[in-house]
This record gives sequence, C-alpha cells and structure tokens, in this order.
Amino acid sequence: MALDRDFAGALADVVGAGHVHQAPGDLAVYARDATPLFHQVPDAVVFPATTEQVARVLRLATAHRVPVVPRGAGSNLCAATVPVRGGIVLALTRMTQILEISTDELLARVQPGVTTARLADAATARNLLYAPDPGSRTTATVGGNIATCAGGLRGLKYGVTRNYVLGLEAVLPTGEVVRTGGRLWKDVAGYDLTRLLTGSEGTLAVITEATVALLPAPAESNTGVAYFESLTEASRAVGAIISAGIVPATLEFLDRKCVAVVEEYAGLGLRLDAGALLLFGEDGPLATVAANMLRMRQICAETGALEVTVAEDIVRSEALLAARRCSLPALSRLGSLTVLEDVTVPRPRMPEMVGRIDEIADRFDLQIATFGHAGDGNLHPTCVLDPDDEDAVGRVHKAFAEVFRAAIRLDGTITGEHGVGSAKLPFLADRLGATQLGLLRRIKTAFDPAGILNPGKLGS
Repeated sequence: MALDRDFAGALADVVGAGHVHQAPGDLAVYARDATPLFHQVPDAVVFPATTEQVARVLRLATAHRVPVVPRGAGSNLCAATVPVRGGIVLALTRMTQILEISTDELLARVQPGVTTARLADAATARNLLYAPDPGSRTTATVGGNIATCAGGLRGLKYGVTRNYVLGLEAVLPTGEVVRTGGRLWKDVAGYDLTRLLTGSEGTLAVITEATVALLPAPAESNTGVAYFESLTEASRAVGAIISAGIVPATLEFLDRKCVAVVEEYAGLGLRLDAGALLLFGEDGPLATVAANMLRMRQICAETGALEVTVAEDIVRSEALLAARRCSLPALSRLGSLTVLEDVTVPRPRMPEMVGRIDEIADRFDLQIATFGHAGDGNLHPTCVLDPDDEDAVGRVHKAFAEVFRAAIRLDGTITGEHGVGSAKLPFLADRLGATQLGLLRRIKTAFDPAGILNPGKLGS
C-alpha cells in the first residue's frame, strides 16, 4: 500500500521530516531482517525518539488502518520484523538510553534500543550481571530480545529473557500507554501482562521502556571441552551432569560438521576426529566452580569421552566459548546463504532429533550442520546453500518443514528462542492446536482491534 502525502506529512509532523524515510534505497534495508528468504518492502520507515511520538504514530496508523511493524536492530532469525503487509516499519533505534541502574534493587531501566551487550557491560561495571546472553548480543536490542523472548548460552542455569523482565512501558495500537509490572520481584496483582507482552513479537504493543532484573556478578568462571564419538555419548554425559545436581552456566554442543568448520575458521586446536564436542562451564564462588568443573570433567570421562580438557586460564576459557559463538560465521563461509533455525526437544531425545536432521539433510541433498544448547535440548540446524539455486531453496523449505514436524513428534517445539515470525507461522497450528490458536487470535483482537500491529504474525 502506498502512503498518501497527507499521511506521510502527519508522520513527519510527529517525528520530524528527517526521521521519516521513504526513499527506495532506505526502504530496501528494512525489507528484511536477519532471516534469509523472507522480504517485503515497507512504505515508510519511521524513527520515533519518545514514548509520546510512538503513541501519536500508532494513533495515526490505527485511524488510517496502516500496518505498523516495530523493529529494533533486525537481528531476529524468524522474519518477525519483515513487514509482510507493507505499511510502516517503526524503528526504535533512536531510543537508546540506559535510564537507571540500581545496585540496591538489582535492576535496570532501559529504552528498547539499548543493545544487550551495552546493558551487560553497564551492569558489569557495577559488579552486576545481566544474564540473558543471545548470540547476537552485540547488535540485538533489549526491546527486540523482549519481543522475541531471546535465549542464549546461559539459558540452562539462568533462564531466558522473560525471567528478567520485571516491568514494561508499552504503547497499545490505539495510542494508549500502559505500564505493566514495575520494580518489584513479587507482584501478582491482575493478569501477568508483562509475561504476555514478552515474546509477543510486536503483535500486541510497542515496548518503549523495560525494567529488568540484575544479579550479583559471579566471582569466578571457567570452561572445559569434552570430545565424544557421537552425540549419543555426549547426551549421556549431559544427563549424568544434571543428575549429579549440577546446573552448569554453559552446556553446549557442536556436531562433527560444526567442529570441522569452526576449527578451520578460528584455529582453536579442536579435535577433528570426534563425532561431537561438548562445551561445559560454571560460574559462581571460587570453590564451587573448582568443584563442579572437576566433577563435570570426571563425569565426561566416565561416560566415554575421548578427551576432556579444562581451560587453564581466562584467555583459554574465552577461546573455548568462542568456539561455540563462532559456529554461525564459520558455517556461513561455506556458502552465500545461511539458513539458521531452532527447534527444541526434551534432553533425552536430542540425539534422536539430530539423527532425524541428518537423515532429512541426506534425503533432500542439503548440507545441514547442527549446534546448540545441550543443557536444554535447543538445537540449531543450519543449512548453507547458493541462493541462486532455486531448486536448492525449494528443498530447504521442504526439509525444514520436516524438521519442525519431527520436533513436534518428539514432544518438542518449533522454536525454543528465535520466535515464530513469518518463518514458522505455517507450523504454529501444528504446535498449539486450533483451540489455543483461536485464543491467541482473541487476545490479539483485544489489544489491537484494528489489526494494524505486525499483521500476518502469531495471532493475526
């Protein structure tokens, strides 16, 4: 849909003419996010600087029935910020203030455009920890993390983004401003709208401020690596570690394909003859870290590890964590298009799920490697291909459709941390069922009666 001149002028009156972009080159940048194979050009990109400006833009959009898609850095991996029905992309990247960090209340207040890494660094400077740790933390924004309920490497021990959101300021599509939750760690007055908005992918309201929980920074941390013949043996070690009463800060895996490309990319000295690499780590008091690292090393050896090493210093520990963090850039060197997905299954069924992924890859003649969070069963099958090969692109869509359905059959889910967006919308009914999907749609209507906010996603 093309925006008429009067409407575009009204937007300029709200945010300033320099903050309404309609040039084709500018629009093309916001036609996609970090999810390949999905794109749609918006009619305008609007950059508000205040909650009041967001409210006025939404009131205009509702009155004129113009779609609005809230967006942070666009680093999400589910096409959640692709404007599938055109309209306005509402880019919140001018709202970048850290408003407060309270050491006595263990919280921070931030605007949605603050990057996760910047908040984490600000917390660290106060000897505090902001625990959510998504892979795109250096570019991803806190608002975007909340909208998709991002996870990360520390998810097993510390939880995901929703575990740290105490309160939100958000603007409804009607322009009304609501404040949910607040500064309290305990508050059960009314329905938990804070939790409802967390993970709603910009379909219910636009987040303009967040109050998030912080923790005391751990005194010590360390990392180790164990190599196994296969993911089955590695999974056995994961179960034994958790059964021993240890909830590690890090428990990640790479399959054989990932180990090879990561080693070629980063030259970390990884062992190439193993079928799986298990990265384990702990943080906390010095004595606890030492004891748990020793016990995890022993458990890996007892469950058949080919080799187990523990980092001798912080430099090596960071290098081992880099092996996991660089999995995606390492794989992306194998082709010009990288499709990274996520599914989650119960921990004991993780080897079976990886086996299904490998079988699907072979059947569709695709190169798919898998890495992910061994501690919580969240897998990231990643395919590398040539985007100009239309046949291969078609096979990728079919292959990942089977991957999603396989996860559901194994009592899992179609997404553990990336979100639904456009990429997984066709499989949402399979995961939730018709009754629950109908409830989502009724909730959506209650928040957004005109249906303008990120239409075509979730309950739309």
